[in-house]
Amino acid sequence: MQINYIQLYNYRNYGELQLQLTPNINIFIGDNAQGKTNIVEAVHYAALGISHRTRLDKDLIKWEQDQSKIAISFSRRGVEHRLEFSLSKHTKKQILLNSEPIKQKDLPGMLTMILFSPEDLMLIKGAPQLRRRFMDIQLSQSSSVYYLELVKYNKILQQRNNLLKTIQKTHKGIELLEMWDEQLAKVGGFILAKRILGVNKLNELAKLTHQWISQGKENLIITYEVHGKDPEFPEEISPDSLALWLQGKLAKNREKDIFRGSTSVGIHRDDLGLAINEVDLKAFGSQGQQRSSVLSLKLAELEFLYQENGEYPILLLDDVMSELDGKRRANLLGWLGKKHIQTLITATDKSLFTGEDTEHFYQVNSGQVVT
Repeated sequence: MQINYIQLYNYRNYGELQLQLTPNINIFIGDNAQGKTNIVEAVHYAALGISHRTRLDKDLIKWEQDQSKIAISFSRRGVEHRLEFSLSKHTKKQILLNSEPIKQKDLPGMLTMILFSPEDLMLIKGAPQLRRRFMDIQLSQSSSVYYLELVKYNKILQQRNNLLKTIQKTHKGIELLEMWDEQLAKVGGFILAKRILGVNKLNELAKLTHQWISQGKENLIITYEVHGKDPEFPEEISPDSLALWLQGKLAKNREKDIFRGSTSVGIHRDDLGLAINEVDLKAFGSQGQQRSSVLSLKLAELEFLYQENGEYPILLLDDVMSELDGKRRANLLGWLGKKHIQTLITATDKSLFTGEDTEHFYQVNSGQVVT
């Protein structure tokens, strides 16, 4: 996977930008609030159709402008592609792939990327929804079917919750819950099987990565934590067996769900467990261990997507190099260069880098980029 060209028009603080990237390490240097992260954000947006900084497309449009465009030319498995996004404050966005219109649901897996930003340091100690999102982005980029099933699950969950609130107020419609339970359990079983198997694989990759980062001193373990897991949880990890278990849990919790007006069990309540040397990382890990563990997770994601898709995704490192000590920075940059992983890095200090031939610098100042 390689991005060749990025074009931005009225995007954030860019009036117009035409930028050619190198296939190796692209480093954007500049003071804060100059537009470095906006370039990284545009790549993230092209990959998933959403920004990692805002849920509103209108926030991406340059101040006092009505429209914005993003165009990214990239090669995937040796074939050239071009993604174009037209954003407007007044109409729905339009997405083109090779000049043909597509929907947002078609994006995941087309242009794959891994983002590591300061917000990701909250992966360890933040809310469970951050870790679920981490899993879902990873699995959606390796399987378009997973993404579509996840969208379907969230729609069914919303319908079931709406019904629960109606039953709570009117005491009518209880007989409809069985239908929604069956649908929610079926889709949830598929997602749960994918997550468990995916986390098992990620755990093996992250274990190796973290041993390298910690120079063999630490053992990182990642586990998938099923909310409400009980002795009846199936030994066989398959969509059908997990769907049957989920449907039973929904039935057992029906009265509680009606009282609460929301669904108390399901994949929307699950979490990731992380431990260093068998000690809970969230509760007892040092800040340094937590930062190193997030880096291990991100590098393991790279290897996961490489094994699933046959090529490395684009790596986006947004203002995180200063969080690593000098030795780990040098090791990381050397590893990325050796693996030929195209990387976009933002930083304020050029001295953080080694100056190897694989590194290409861009100076960013007030929405202008100089190579």
